[in-house]
Amino acid sequence: MGADAREQLRILASGAAAIIPEDEFSRRLERSVSTGVPLRVKLGIDPSSPDIHLGHAVPLRKLRRFQDLGHTAVLIIGDFTGQVGDPSGQSAMRRALGADEVAANAVTYVDQAKRILLPERLEVRHNSEWLATMGVDGLLRLAAQATVAQMLERDDFAKRYADGRPISIVEFLYPLLQAQDSVDIRADVELGGTDQTFNLLVGRDLQGRSGQEPQIAFTLPLLEGLDGVQKMSKSLGNYVGIADAPEDMFGKLMRVPDHLIGKYLRLTTALDPDEIAALETSASSGGPAAATAKRRLAGEVTALYHGAEAAEAAERHFDRLFKEHAQPDDIAEASIPADAVVDGRVLIPKLLVGVGLAKSTSQARDLLAQGGVRLGDQAVRELEMPLDAVAGRVLQVGKRGFRRLVG
Repeated sequence: MGADAREQLRILASGAAAIIPEDEFSRRLERSVSTGVPLRVKLGIDPSSPDIHLGHAVPLRKLRRFQDLGHTAVLIIGDFTGQVGDPSGQSAMRRALGADEVAANAVTYVDQAKRILLPERLEVRHNSEWLATMGVDGLLRLAAQATVAQMLERDDFAKRYADGRPISIVEFLYPLLQAQDSVDIRADVELGGTDQTFNLLVGRDLQGRSGQEPQIAFTLPLLEGLDGVQKMSKSLGNYVGIADAPEDMFGKLMRVPDHLIGKYLRLTTALDPDEIAALETSASSGGPAAATAKRRLAGEVTALYHGAEAAEAAERHFDRLFKEHAQPDDIAEASIPADAVVDGRVLIPKLLVGVGLAKSTSQARDLLAQGGVRLGDQAVRELEMPLDAVAGRVLQVGKRGFRRLVG
C-alpha cells in the first residue's frame, strides 16, 4: 500500500472540510495498510452538463489521491439520479434532465474524468444498474427509511419550506437514492462537497441499517471562481475548464485573487501539503511573492491537464502577452464569413461570432462598447467597417483572443 496509515491520513486530510468520523477513518486506513485490502472510495456525479471545470475536479483530484495511495476509486455516473436532479444547495426545484441529455453528458464526463483518475484502479458504474430495476415496492421500502422531519433538517429544504417555496416528493427521495448507491457498491468512503454533507450521512445511516459497515463522509470545500466570491460556475463565467487550451488555462489562473492562492493550491494541484503551506505563507505577504506563488499554481495545474511541456509554452505565451505586450507568433488564420459582409462592409459583431471570438452578436456588441476589440493596434467600437480596412489584419478580443483575418 506504500505510505503508512499516519502518512496517508496526513496526505488525504489536506484540503478536506470534514472527515466524519475522523477517528474511524484513521482506523480504516490502519486496517487497510495492515491487511493490504484497499478502501473502496466512492464519488457520485450527475452529468448535468457536458464539461468539467476545476470546481468539479476538486473531488476528482482527491479521489486520485486515494488511488495514488493504493485504494480503489468507484466513480458513480448518476444516469438515473441525473434525471431526478440533486436538490443540494438549490433554492428552487431543479430542472430534471432527459435520458438522452444525461447519456450524452455522461460520455464527456467519463472521458474528462479519466484525465485525472488512474484507469487501473477505477471502477465506473452507472446507478441505473440498480435503481432502474428497483420497482415500486423497492422504492417504497427505501422511502420508509427516512421521515419528512429528517429531510427538513437539511438547510436548503428548511429554508424553502419556511419561505413557502415548493419541494417535490422526488427531491426528498434523492438523498435516499444516493445512499442506495453506497449500499450497492459497498463504499468505505464517500467524497462530496460541503453541500453534500447531509446526503453522505444518509448513506452512512442506510448502510448501517443494511448491515454494512457505515461509510466515512469525506467532504471538501466548494471552490470559488476567478471572481473570488461566487462558487465556480460556467454560467457565471468565472471558471477554468479542465479541457481549456493550455494558454487559456494558465492565463485564467494568473487572475486568481491573492487571498485564494493557498486554497487553489490545496484543492487543484498535486503538490505535497508541506510545500503548499510554504507557498501559502509566502503568498500572504502579497506583491512579488504572491505573483510567484500564483505562477507556480498556474504551471502546476496546466501541467496536470496538458503536460509539463505545454505548461512551459503557456507560461512563455503569457509572458509575451502580459509582460512584453507582444502578439503571439502562432496566430490562427480565419476567413471573414460571407454573411458578415454586406455591400463591401464588414458587420463586426457577425465577424466576431463567425471567427469564434464571441458567443453571440449581443456579446460581441458588449465587447465593442467596452473597448475590448482591436484591429492591429487600434481599438474598434464601430459596428461595421470597410472590407479593405479589415482584411489581412489581426483581430484581437481581450488579452488572449487573436485571429489573422483572410479576406
